[in-house]
Amino acid sequence: MDSGPPNALNAFTGLELDRVAERREDRSWLDALEREVGTRFLLLDPDTRLLVDSGVDAPRWLSPDERQSLLAQVPASLLGVAGNRGHFMLHLNAEQTEKVDAALGTARQDLRKAGRLFNAFDAGLYAYASGLAHWQDRTRFCPRCGGPLQLVAAGHRAACARCGGLQFPRSDPAIIVIVEHQGACLLGRQSSWPSGLYSTLAGFVEPGESLEDAVRREVFEESGVKVTDCSYHSSQPWPFPASLMLGFTAQASARGIELRDGELEHADWFTPEQIVDGIEKGELITPSPLSVSCRLIEHWLRARSGIELARLKAGAKQT
Repeated sequence: MDSGPPNALNAFTGLELDRVAERREDRSWLDALEREVGTRFLLLDPDTRLLVDSGVDAPRWLSPDERQSLLAQVPASLLGVAGNRGHFMLHLNAEQTEKVDAALGTARQDLRKAGRLFNAFDAGLYAYASGLAHWQDRTRFCPRCGGPLQLVAAGHRAACARCGGLQFPRSDPAIIVIVEHQGACLLGRQSSWPSGLYSTLAGFVEPGESLEDAVRREVFEESGVKVTDCSYHSSQPWPFPASLMLGFTAQASARGIELRDGELEHADWFTPEQIVDGIEKGELITPSPLSVSCRLIEHWLRARSGIELARLKAGAKQT
């Protein structure tokens, strides 16, 4: 298969934002940007849920004047600049969240629902803010000396007050792959998933491991299937809480399946005809379009049969 569609097809990707990393330590510039009329502040509650207006599928942006009157003491983390507007995140504690609720009547939206309902910019910005807030929450003490950490660089670094060491936001790379052998693709399911749900295989990249080696290892560990070669497809930020999904297509040398590490309850090979028949009968469920796994299956099915997965699933729901 070819390398597949661009990343912009995946949820939370294609964010058109200048992150202006070179200005994160320019305090005078940041202070001026925070006060500019067009600047907007994204609000996250203690559980990194987004504050929205009730019944509205978009963030409840706070203006500089509203921020000054309600949350002047809350430090702002710079997200970037888009359309000549500054965009910041305010990560609130419980008391601050209640204060905003009382003043503005806000509701909550979680990231998975936002990925389905928001426009690409708002969904991508929320994913970015959620990942940054998660890192900030869990980066309180220096891993080298145990000293307290203080956020600097507009929320993008944490400096140790004791040894001066710096910590930076991290993403955990994970591969996710659709494996093919002679016109069929390999899908598996975990015991905790809803009945009939199958997905592509995935796993975290280990230290000292290339992405291609991670594909081969994960597929073999989970299914006993040996991958002969693989190609990059696309990527997707997956801040649940801090992953970066790296999608691949791959070829297998044979179809023998042996569930080796207990990760999967079942795995099998599916032809395009079996996928179509399973979805139409309601016996097979594929992942949500929110996930790059769905895009991998969609791309493979289109390449092998010309069938559009979205239309197939929509038709199955109607019947």
